[in-house]
Amino acid sequence: MTLLIDNIGELLTNDGPPLIDAAVVVDGERIGWVGPSSSAPAADRRVDAGGAAALPGFVDSHAHLVFAGDRAHEFAARMAGEPYTGGGIRTTVAATRAATDHELRHAAARLVAEARRQGTTTVEIKSGYGLSVDDEARSLRIARELTEETTFLGAHVVPSGVDPAAYVALVQGPMLAACSPYAKWIDVFCERGAFDGDQAREILTAGAKAGLGLRVHANQLGPGPGVRLAVELGAASADHCTHLDDSDVDALAGSATVATLLPGAEFSTRSPYPDARRLLDAGVTVALATDCNPGSSYTSSMPFCIALAVREMRMTPAEAVHAATAGGARALRRDDIGVLRAGARADLIVLDAPSYLHLAYRPGVPLIRTVLHNGVPSDHPATALDRTEGQP
Repeated sequence: MTLLIDNIGELLTNDGPPLIDAAVVVDGERIGWVGPSSSAPAADRRVDAGGAAALPGFVDSHAHLVFAGDRAHEFAARMAGEPYTGGGIRTTVAATRAATDHELRHAAARLVAEARRQGTTTVEIKSGYGLSVDDEARSLRIARELTEETTFLGAHVVPSGVDPAAYVALVQGPMLAACSPYAKWIDVFCERGAFDGDQAREILTAGAKAGLGLRVHANQLGPGPGVRLAVELGAASADHCTHLDDSDVDALAGSATVATLLPGAEFSTRSPYPDARRLLDAGVTVALATDCNPGSSYTSSMPFCIALAVREMRMTPAEAVHAATAGGARALRRDDIGVLRAGARADLIVLDAPSYLHLAYRPGVPLIRTVLHNGVPSDHPATALDRTEGQP
Protein backbone atom coordinates (compact mmCIF):
# COMPACT_ATOMS: atom_id res chain seq x y z
CA MET A 1 0.00 0.00 0.00
CA THR A 2 1.24 3.47 -0.89
CA LEU A 3 0.72 6.57 1.25
CA LEU A 4 0.67 10.16 -0.01
CA ILE A 5 1.47 12.91 2.51
CA ASP A 6 0.75 16.25 0.87
CA ASN A 7 0.10 19.87 1.81
CA ILE A 8 3.46 19.89 3.62
CA GLY A 9 4.18 23.55 4.19
CA GLU A 10 7.96 23.08 4.36
CA LEU A 11 9.76 19.84 3.55
CA LEU A 12 13.38 19.45 4.58
CA THR A 13 14.85 16.58 2.56
CA ASN A 14 18.65 16.92 3.02
CA ASP A 15 18.72 16.25 -0.72
CA GLY A 16 18.51 19.87 -1.88
CA PRO A 17 16.92 23.06 -0.59
CA PRO A 18 13.70 22.90 1.48
CA LEU A 19 10.57 22.42 -0.61
CA ILE A 20 7.45 24.55 -0.10
CA ASP A 21 3.95 23.07 -0.49
CA ALA A 22 5.50 19.64 -0.95
CA ALA A 23 4.45 16.02 -0.89
CA VAL A 24 5.98 12.63 -0.17
CA VAL A 25 4.83 9.21 -1.35
CA VAL A 26 5.69 6.29 0.92
CA ASP A 27 5.81 2.91 -0.78
CA GLY A 28 6.05 0.22 1.87
CA GLU A 29 9.20 0.79 3.93
CA ARG A 30 10.75 3.20 1.41
CA ILE A 31 10.24 6.67 0.01
CA GLY A 32 8.72 6.34 -3.42
CA TRP A 33 8.54 9.95 -4.57
CA VAL A 34 9.25 13.50 -3.32
CA GLY A 35 8.17 16.75 -4.97
CA PRO A 36 5.58 19.53 -5.16
CA SER A 37 2.05 18.74 -4.04
CA SER A 38 0.69 19.84 -7.40
CA SER A 39 2.63 17.05 -9.15
CA ALA A 40 2.06 14.27 -6.63
CA PRO A 41 1.05 10.88 -8.03
CA ALA A 42 -1.99 9.05 -6.78
CA ALA A 43 -1.64 6.69 -3.84
CA ASP A 44 -3.77 4.18 -1.95
CA ARG A 45 -4.09 6.51 0.99
CA ARG A 46 -3.75 10.27 1.42
CA VAL A 47 -2.74 12.33 4.44
CA ASP A 48 -3.15 16.11 4.57
CA ALA A 49 -0.26 17.57 6.59
CA GLY A 50 -2.21 20.80 7.01
CA GLY A 51 0.68 23.07 6.09
CA ALA A 52 2.99 21.65 8.77
CA ALA A 53 6.73 21.10 8.31
CA ALA A 54 8.21 17.67 7.73
CA LEU A 55 11.77 16.36 7.78
CA PRO A 56 13.76 13.11 8.05
CA GLY A 57 13.59 11.22 11.32
CA PHE A 58 16.38 12.04 13.75
CA VAL A 59 19.42 9.75 13.79
CA ASP A 60 20.82 9.40 17.31
CA SER A 61 24.26 7.92 16.68
CA HIS A 62 25.47 7.79 20.30
CA ALA A 63 23.42 6.38 23.17
CA HIS A 64 23.90 4.08 26.17
CA LEU A 65 20.46 2.58 26.78
CA VAL A 66 21.07 -0.85 28.34
CA PHE A 67 21.53 -0.19 32.04
CA ALA A 68 19.84 -0.37 35.42
CA GLY A 69 19.71 2.07 38.30
CA ASP A 70 19.59 5.81 38.69
CA ARG A 71 22.23 8.47 39.35
CA ALA A 72 20.05 11.48 40.11
CA HIS A 73 22.02 12.10 43.30
CA GLU A 74 25.20 12.43 41.20
CA PHE A 75 23.49 15.00 38.98
CA ALA A 76 22.37 16.97 42.03
CA ALA A 77 25.93 16.93 43.38
CA ARG A 78 27.28 18.32 40.10
CA MET A 79 24.70 21.07 40.13
CA ALA A 80 25.98 21.91 43.62
CA GLY A 81 29.52 22.26 42.30
CA GLU A 82 31.16 18.84 42.29
CA PRO A 83 33.16 18.13 39.07
CA TYR A 84 32.35 15.32 36.66
CA THR A 85 35.06 12.65 36.50
CA GLY A 86 33.35 9.67 34.87
CA GLY A 87 33.78 7.58 38.00
CA GLY A 88 30.05 7.09 38.44
CA ILE A 89 30.07 4.59 35.58
CA ARG A 90 31.02 1.90 38.10
CA THR A 91 27.84 2.62 40.08
CA THR A 92 25.76 1.81 37.02
CA VAL A 93 27.86 -1.30 36.34
CA ALA A 94 26.94 -2.72 39.74
CA ALA A 95 23.22 -2.07 39.20
CA THR A 96 23.29 -3.45 35.66
CA ARG A 97 25.02 -6.67 36.67
CA ALA A 98 22.38 -7.20 39.38
CA ALA A 99 19.43 -6.64 37.02
CA THR A 100 17.55 -9.40 35.22
CA ASP A 101 17.36 -9.63 31.44
CA HIS A 102 13.69 -8.64 31.65
CA GLU A 103 14.49 -5.54 33.69
CA LEU A 104 17.21 -4.43 31.28
CA ARG A 105 15.07 -5.14 28.22
CA HIS A 106 12.08 -3.25 29.63
CA ALA A 107 14.16 -0.22 30.61
CA ALA A 108 15.94 -0.01 27.26
CA ALA A 109 12.72 -0.47 25.28
CA ARG A 110 11.10 2.30 27.32
CA LEU A 111 13.91 4.68 26.38
CA VAL A 112 13.72 3.73 22.70
CA ALA A 113 9.97 4.40 22.73
CA GLU A 114 10.57 7.69 24.53
CA ALA A 115 13.07 8.73 21.87
CA ARG A 116 10.71 7.63 19.08
CA ARG A 117 7.96 9.90 20.41
CA GLN A 118 10.45 12.76 20.07
CA GLY A 119 11.24 11.98 16.45
CA THR A 120 14.20 9.59 16.66
CA THR A 121 13.83 6.84 14.08
CA THR A 122 17.36 5.39 14.25
CA VAL A 123 19.32 4.95 17.47
CA GLU A 124 22.74 3.46 18.12
CA ILE A 125 23.01 1.55 21.42
CA LYS A 126 26.27 0.79 23.21
CA SER A 127 27.10 -1.77 25.85
CA GLY A 128 29.56 -0.71 28.53
CA TYR A 129 27.72 -1.17 31.80
CA GLY A 130 28.46 -4.89 32.15
CA LEU A 131 32.27 -4.97 31.92
CA SER A 132 32.36 -8.76 32.17
CA VAL A 133 32.21 -11.24 29.33
CA ASP A 134 28.70 -12.46 30.14
CA ASP A 135 27.22 -9.08 31.06
CA GLU A 136 28.58 -7.29 28.00
CA ALA A 137 27.31 -10.06 25.73
CA ARG A 138 23.82 -9.99 27.22
CA SER A 139 23.71 -6.19 26.99
CA LEU A 140 24.42 -6.42 23.28
CA ARG A 141 21.90 -9.24 22.77
CA ILE A 142 19.25 -6.99 24.30
CA ALA A 143 20.40 -3.97 22.29
CA ARG A 144 20.24 -6.00 19.07
CA GLU A 145 16.53 -6.61 19.73
CA LEU A 146 15.98 -2.84 19.57
CA THR A 147 18.33 -1.61 16.82
CA GLU A 148 20.69 -2.83 14.15
CA GLU A 149 23.24 -0.18 15.23
CA THR A 150 24.88 -1.88 18.22
CA THR A 151 28.28 -1.01 19.65
CA PHE A 152 30.59 -3.06 21.88
CA LEU A 153 31.95 -0.73 24.58
CA GLY A 154 33.65 -3.16 26.91
CA ALA A 155 36.42 -0.54 27.07
CA HIS A 156 34.29 1.97 28.99
CA VAL A 157 36.30 1.95 32.21
CA VAL A 158 38.42 -0.66 34.02
CA PRO A 159 36.28 -2.39 36.67
CA SER A 160 37.22 -1.83 40.30
CA GLY A 161 39.95 -4.12 41.57
CA VAL A 162 41.02 -5.32 38.11
CA ASP A 163 44.52 -4.87 36.71
CA PRO A 164 44.30 -2.53 33.67
CA ALA A 165 46.62 -4.64 31.49
CA ALA A 166 44.67 -7.78 32.29
CA TYR A 167 41.40 -6.03 31.49
CA VAL A 168 42.66 -4.76 28.13
CA ALA A 169 43.64 -8.35 27.29
CA LEU A 170 40.18 -9.55 28.34
CA VAL A 171 38.39 -6.93 26.23
CA GLN A 172 40.29 -7.69 23.03
CA GLY A 173 40.22 -11.43 23.65
CA PRO A 174 37.37 -13.42 25.26
CA MET A 175 35.02 -10.43 25.64
CA LEU A 176 35.35 -9.38 22.00
CA ALA A 177 34.80 -12.97 20.88
CA ALA A 178 31.61 -13.23 22.95
CA CYS A 179 30.26 -9.83 21.91
CA SER A 180 31.16 -9.49 18.24
CA PRO A 181 28.25 -11.67 17.01
CA TYR A 182 25.83 -9.07 18.42
CA ALA A 183 27.78 -5.89 17.57
CA LYS A 184 28.26 -3.83 14.43
CA TRP A 185 30.75 -1.42 16.01
CA ILE A 186 33.46 -1.25 18.68
CA ASP A 187 34.12 1.84 20.81
CA VAL A 188 36.71 2.86 23.41
CA PHE A 189 36.56 5.59 26.06
CA CYS A 190 39.99 7.06 25.26
CA GLU A 191 40.30 9.45 28.17
CA ARG A 192 42.21 10.09 31.37
CA GLY A 193 40.92 7.72 34.01
CA ALA A 194 39.76 5.27 31.34
CA PHE A 195 42.02 4.04 28.48
CA ASP A 196 45.11 5.73 27.10
CA GLY A 197 46.05 5.96 23.44
CA ASP A 198 48.08 2.76 23.35
CA GLN A 199 45.39 0.73 25.10
CA ALA A 200 42.70 2.19 22.84
CA ARG A 201 44.73 1.37 19.74
CA GLU A 202 45.12 -2.28 20.83
CA ILE A 203 41.41 -2.70 21.46
CA LEU A 204 40.25 -0.91 18.31
CA THR A 205 42.71 -2.83 16.13
CA ALA A 206 41.43 -6.12 17.57
CA GLY A 207 37.85 -5.01 16.89
CA ALA A 208 38.67 -4.12 13.30
CA LYS A 209 40.24 -7.55 12.78
CA ALA A 210 36.99 -9.06 14.09
CA GLY A 211 35.09 -7.15 11.41
CA LEU A 212 33.64 -4.37 13.56
CA GLY A 213 33.51 -0.72 12.55
CA LEU A 214 35.29 1.77 14.78
CA ARG A 215 34.01 4.58 17.01
CA VAL A 216 35.92 6.50 19.69
CA HIS A 217 34.93 8.46 22.79
CA ALA A 218 37.49 11.24 22.33
CA ASN A 219 38.67 14.43 24.01
CA GLN A 220 35.72 14.84 26.38
CA LEU A 221 37.39 15.57 29.70
CA GLY A 222 40.53 17.18 28.33
CA PRO A 223 43.06 17.17 25.48
CA GLY A 224 44.27 13.76 24.42
CA PRO A 225 45.06 11.38 21.57
CA GLY A 226 41.48 10.17 20.95
CA VAL A 227 40.55 12.31 17.95
CA ARG A 228 43.82 11.78 16.10
CA LEU A 229 43.66 8.04 16.84
CA ALA A 230 40.12 7.89 15.45
CA VAL A 231 41.24 9.59 12.24
CA GLU A 232 44.37 7.45 11.90
CA LEU A 233 42.39 4.21 12.23
CA GLY A 234 39.58 5.38 9.95
CA ALA A 235 36.91 5.41 12.63
CA ALA A 236 33.42 6.40 11.55
CA SER A 237 33.18 8.92 14.35
CA ALA A 238 35.05 10.67 17.12
CA ASP A 239 32.50 11.47 19.80
CA HIS A 240 32.43 14.39 22.29
CA CYS A 241 35.31 16.44 20.75
CA THR A 242 35.09 19.00 23.55
CA HIS A 243 38.79 19.79 23.95
CA LEU A 244 40.45 20.12 20.54
CA ASP A 245 43.65 21.78 19.38
CA ASP A 246 44.40 22.87 15.82
CA SER A 247 45.94 19.53 14.91
CA ASP A 248 42.77 17.70 16.01
CA VAL A 249 40.58 19.97 13.88
CA ASP A 250 42.92 19.66 10.90
CA ALA A 251 42.93 15.87 11.21
CA LEU A 252 39.13 15.72 11.25
CA ALA A 253 38.85 18.16 8.34
CA GLY A 254 41.05 15.97 6.18
CA SER A 255 39.24 12.73 6.95
CA ALA A 256 35.93 10.88 6.66
CA THR A 257 35.63 10.69 10.46
CA VAL A 258 32.56 12.51 11.75
CA ALA A 259 32.78 14.72 14.83
CA THR A 260 29.77 13.68 16.91
CA LEU A 261 28.90 16.37 19.43
CA LEU A 262 26.89 15.57 22.56
CA PRO A 263 25.64 18.80 24.14
CA GLY A 264 23.45 16.95 26.63
CA ALA A 265 26.62 15.86 28.40
CA GLU A 266 27.89 19.42 28.75
CA PHE A 267 24.47 20.55 29.96
CA SER A 268 24.39 17.81 32.61
CA THR A 269 27.98 18.20 33.78
CA ARG A 270 28.35 22.01 33.63
CA SER A 271 31.30 21.51 31.28
CA PRO A 272 32.39 23.71 28.37
CA TYR A 273 30.46 23.04 25.16
CA PRO A 274 32.33 21.93 22.02
CA ASP A 275 33.01 24.68 19.51
CA ALA A 276 30.86 23.43 16.64
CA ARG A 277 31.40 26.66 14.70
CA ARG A 278 35.14 26.04 14.58
CA LEU A 279 34.60 22.50 13.26
CA LEU A 280 32.03 23.49 10.66
CA ASP A 281 34.10 26.39 9.39
CA ALA A 282 37.03 23.98 8.94
CA GLY A 283 34.88 21.68 6.80
CA VAL A 284 34.42 18.92 9.37
CA THR A 285 31.26 16.80 9.13
CA VAL A 286 29.36 17.22 12.41
CA ALA A 287 26.69 15.01 13.94
CA LEU A 288 24.52 15.65 16.99
CA ALA A 289 23.48 12.86 19.36
CA THR A 290 22.00 12.57 22.84
CA ASP A 291 24.61 10.46 24.66
CA CYS A 292 21.59 9.20 26.61
CA ASN A 293 22.94 7.53 29.75
CA PRO A 294 22.06 7.56 33.45
CA GLY A 295 25.05 9.56 34.62
CA SER A 296 26.17 12.41 32.38
CA SER A 297 23.31 12.97 29.91
CA TYR A 298 19.99 11.42 30.87
CA THR A 299 18.03 12.78 27.92
CA SER A 300 16.60 10.98 24.92
CA SER A 301 15.50 14.20 23.22
CA MET A 302 17.15 15.11 19.94
CA PRO A 303 15.08 18.34 19.75
CA PHE A 304 16.61 19.37 23.09
CA CYS A 305 20.10 18.71 21.70
CA ILE A 306 19.29 20.75 18.59
CA ALA A 307 18.22 23.69 20.76
CA LEU A 308 21.41 23.41 22.84
CA ALA A 309 23.57 23.27 19.72
CA VAL A 310 22.02 26.48 18.39
CA ARG A 311 22.12 28.34 21.69
CA GLU A 312 25.44 27.13 23.10
CA MET A 313 27.54 25.82 20.20
CA ARG A 314 27.06 28.56 17.58
CA MET A 315 25.27 26.35 15.06
CA THR A 316 22.52 27.74 12.87
CA PRO A 317 19.15 25.94 13.11
CA ALA A 318 19.72 24.50 9.64
CA GLU A 319 23.16 23.17 10.61
CA ALA A 320 21.87 21.67 13.85
CA VAL A 321 18.95 19.88 12.19
CA HIS A 322 21.25 18.60 9.43
CA ALA A 323 23.68 17.31 12.07
CA ALA A 324 20.82 15.54 13.89
CA THR A 325 19.67 13.80 10.71
CA ALA A 326 22.14 13.53 7.82
CA GLY A 327 25.13 14.02 10.15
CA GLY A 328 24.06 11.13 12.34
CA ALA A 329 23.59 8.99 9.25
CA ARG A 330 27.14 9.80 8.15
CA ALA A 331 28.40 8.87 11.63
CA LEU A 332 26.79 5.46 11.13
CA ARG A 333 27.98 5.30 7.51
CA ARG A 334 24.44 5.03 6.25
CA ASP A 335 22.99 6.61 3.11
CA ASP A 336 19.45 5.24 3.48
CA ILE A 337 18.47 7.33 6.53
CA GLY A 338 18.68 11.00 7.45
CA VAL A 339 17.42 11.95 3.99
CA LEU A 340 14.11 11.99 2.13
CA ARG A 341 14.55 10.87 -1.47
CA ALA A 342 13.27 8.02 -3.59
CA GLY A 343 14.68 4.74 -2.30
CA ALA A 344 15.58 5.98 1.18
CA ARG A 345 14.02 4.42 4.23
CA ALA A 346 10.62 5.93 4.99
CA ASP A 347 11.63 7.56 8.27
CA LEU A 348 9.86 10.90 8.46
CA ILE A 349 8.53 13.25 11.11
CA VAL A 350 5.79 15.87 10.84
CA LEU A 351 6.03 18.81 13.20
CA ASP A 352 3.27 20.68 14.93
CA ALA A 353 4.91 23.80 13.48
CA PRO A 354 5.29 25.50 10.09
CA SER A 355 9.10 25.23 9.94
CA TYR A 356 12.02 23.19 11.24
CA LEU A 357 13.26 26.48 12.74
CA HIS A 358 10.79 25.94 15.57
CA LEU A 359 12.87 23.03 16.88
CA ALA A 360 15.33 25.63 18.21
CA TYR A 361 12.91 28.57 18.36
CA ARG A 362 10.54 26.76 20.77
CA PRO A 363 12.84 24.71 23.05
CA GLY A 364 11.22 22.24 25.37
CA VAL A 365 7.90 22.25 23.48
CA PRO A 366 6.64 18.85 22.20
CA LEU A 367 6.52 19.67 18.51
CA ILE A 368 6.58 16.14 17.05
CA ARG A 369 3.11 15.46 15.68
CA THR A 370 3.72 12.27 13.68
CA VAL A 371 6.59 9.80 13.36
CA LEU A 372 6.86 7.34 10.48
CA HIS A 373 9.44 4.60 10.97
CA ASN A 374 9.98 2.21 8.06
CA GLY A 375 6.80 3.69 6.63
CA VAL A 376 4.72 2.81 9.68
CA PRO A 377 3.29 5.55 11.92
CA SER A 378 4.30 5.21 15.55
CA ASP A 379 1.60 5.18 18.19
CA HIS A 380 1.35 8.80 19.30
CA PRO A 381 -1.51 10.72 20.88
CA ALA A 382 -1.32 13.61 18.39
CA THR A 383 -0.94 12.36 14.85
CA ALA A 384 -1.34 13.94 11.45
CA LEU A 385 -2.77 10.64 10.32
CA ASP A 386 -6.04 11.70 11.96
CA ARG A 387 -6.75 13.58 8.72
CA THR A 388 -6.82 10.88 6.06
CA GLU A 389 -8.62 9.95 2.93
CA GLY A 390 -8.83 6.61 1.20
CA GLN A 391 -8.50 3.18 2.74
CA PRO A 392 -8.28 3.00 6.57
